[in-house]
Amino acid sequence: MSVIDPIADMLARIRNASAVGHNTVAVPHSNIKAAIAQILKDEGFIQDYETVAASAQSHGMIRVWLKYTGDRRNRKPVIAGMERVSKPGRRVYSGKDEIPWVLSGMGVAILSTPKGVLSGDQARRLGVGGEVLCYVW
Repeated sequence: MSVIDPIADMLARIRNASAVGHNTVAVPHSNIKAAIAQILKDEGFIQDYETVAASAQSHGMIRVWLKYTGDRRNRKPVIAGMERVSKPGRRVYSGKDEIPWVLSGMGVAILSTPKGVLSGDQARRLGVGGEVLCYVW
């Protein structure tokens, strides 16, 4: 089955898995999804991720370990929300001076720039703009 928006599919899988308390979630592999997972790890939203190589029977996958706070009974996901911004039907671009702040700096914007997939802070430091892929808080 083909997916129209693979990035939105990845975000929905992570959002749904964290809502029901799963420890891991698997998403189909692509380079941009691996870059998004790396940013989520660097920003502290997930514990870790790994890429599982493709075999003759299946395609490559990315396994993401989700992160929670609190003890066993009061466990809450670290990711409170995720929102896809730039969609296939409506692309959203941001210049270097207009990179959005998410919840006054409590969240992170993920951008696709000429220098690669970067968080909003990294893009501001490098002075580049690009397509705003999603917000995570």
